[in-house]
Amino acid sequence: MLYTLKKATPEALAQIEEEKRIRQTKEIFLLFSLGSQFDHLIKQEIEKLGVFCLVADPARVTVEDVQKVKPIGIILSGGPVSVYDTPPPFDERIFDLGIPVLGICLGFQLWAKHIGVKVVPAQKREFGTHLFTLFNRSMLFHGCPPQMSVLESHGDRVEANEKIKILGQTVNALAAAEYKHLYGVQFHPEVTETEFGPQIFKNFCFEICGAKDRYPAARFAQLKIEALRQQIGDKKVLLALSGGSDSSTCAYLLKHALQGRKGQVLAIYIKGIDRPEDEAHVLEYFGNQDWLELKVVDATEKFLAVLKGKITMREKRIAMREVYKAVLEEEAALFGASFIVQGTLYTDISESGGGYATGAQKAQIKLHHNVNLGFNVTEILPLSDCVKDSGRNIGREIGVPEVLLTRHPFPGLGMVVRIEGEVNAKNLAIARAADQIYIEELRRWKLYDTVWQAGATVEQSITTCTKGDDATSGVVICIWAVWSVNGFTARRARLSDDFLEHVAQRLSNEIREVGEVTNRLTGKPPTTIEKG
Repeated sequence: MLYTLKKATPEALAQIEEEKRIRQTKEIFLLFSLGSQFDHLIKQEIEKLGVFCLVADPARVTVEDVQKVKPIGIILSGGPVSVYDTPPPFDERIFDLGIPVLGICLGFQLWAKHIGVKVVPAQKREFGTHLFTLFNRSMLFHGCPPQMSVLESHGDRVEANEKIKILGQTVNALAAAEYKHLYGVQFHPEVTETEFGPQIFKNFCFEICGAKDRYPAARFAQLKIEALRQQIGDKKVLLALSGGSDSSTCAYLLKHALQGRKGQVLAIYIKGIDRPEDEAHVLEYFGNQDWLELKVVDATEKFLAVLKGKITMREKRIAMREVYKAVLEEEAALFGASFIVQGTLYTDISESGGGYATGAQKAQIKLHHNVNLGFNVTEILPLSDCVKDSGRNIGREIGVPEVLLTRHPFPGLGMVVRIEGEVNAKNLAIARAADQIYIEELRRWKLYDTVWQAGATVEQSITTCTKGDDATSGVVICIWAVWSVNGFTARRARLSDDFLEHVAQRLSNEIREVGEVTNRLTGKPPTTIEKG
């Protein structure tokens, strides 16, 4: 699958056409990610609308590339730089194509400067929630009230100019404007603090850009429900349930397909290399349902046995799959299940080396834990024709709680990717404890939703440390958090020193084996988000 458009090569264009086929659409939007910490929230809001939005690299995608892709709309995110000082890399000829553009914060300033409007340092900067007053009609604000709260985060401002139609303002800034096919807002409609933000994105996509091929999540959900009902009938089914968006969506599809009949669905949550928070989430949302029986299987010892002596990530991936498969087959036999259901996506199959619709093979990017396992009972993959956001939209249509659909991503390999070298009981316990502390503090400091993903890795390094009056040695924990849109590229999230010091203190105080805590500064590329 194509996660980020870098150049409109024949290969990239072919992948775009393949994804259009999967999504049942002929339309595409491009999101140029200019470096805002909220970029992933823009992508989420667009995904909820059911349109196909592809992230584009502003440093590489040129006007010629855009002409080949033929988007019906373009969105430019905010970012940390100034257009008059250190402008972001972007081919401004794209503004002259006539394709509708929505510029957010820096994106607004970028097109304003391009058409000859001044962007200057603001004497009064705006951070946090402010009152926005709308005083000119525009399709961008159809259905929005004359005044609403918006989140501002800018030190520069666009000056009023006879070229642009000023749509609204806050106390200290011109906050929204349009010029021909160019639309801009100085605030951030993608965050929850901005009222009517989803309405603004909806107006841009459907009223301004004229999108018609909204992903028919309701129709596809109903088709999948009917197919499951026909295939399963009154037989028993075992569901591999992690509590993430994909397996949770499969659970609710089964609920509707089997009409909540008791005793027909057994959900298996495999414990051992998971995050501590994951089990709590599964128990909270699935532990007391009358349409599903939940069973937690502790496979810690089995995982440790097969992982012993495995050093490389590929070795660990293959070993972990053995346990995953064996547990599900054993539980299916005990339950008398005729089917095993997994939340495997088309993306998982593709990255594991599966072919396109043509049958052509592709390189194996990484071996997913849930692909080509060869179960001894019939496997059902309700989402195998979906990518991440189309699967999420199906989940929304059938009642999956939003908190399950938008949690931080976490690979099926679990803590295996958070431990350098061999996985043993000691460093597994350290990794799980470190993750629990770190995520707990991100939530307490209200930072969890501002980052795309965060984690703690147990390094192979051993450091000299002092605890009490004794000199000893301890392991090194590396904590990291990233801002990203889709995980293909990522920047380190700039968390405050006070927060990082507090987390480091908790980790070293509460986990006896920890001697040092570091913070990863490198983005992706060159590093990867997870160790493996």
